[in-house]
Amino acid sequence: MARRRTGPTDTVKDLVYQRDGGSCVRCGSLHRLTIHHRVNRGMGGARESWINQAHNLLLACEPCNSWFEDNPRESYEAGWKVRRPQLPDGVGVRYADGQVYRLTPDGVRATVVGAAR
Repeated sequence: MARRRTGPTDTVKDLVYQRDGGSCVRCGSLHRLTIHHRVNRGMGGARESWINQAHNLLLACEPCNSWFEDNPRESYEAGWKVRRPQLPDGVGVRYADGQVYRLTPDGVRATVVGAAR
């Protein structure tokens, strides 16, 4: 029996890569990039239809992806992580350029909602 796929599709990964400009959203690095879930998938993947959509995903380098987990307070404040029951489309994300953006499920970095502090 084939294993159930629990991650984003290649199409969604491509959307995220393009939206984030091929660089880490936190530090701007172009190396060792991974797809980061803002709302954690949980053990074995979550059942929510939006969990693997672009607004819940960010491009992050491996060091920053680890940093998100080691620094939860700052990560939640910047929108790099989102606490349940919040939904990712309602939480802005601070990018390496210092601007805060809303992300849409179709892979668009929408209107700037504020500047970094």
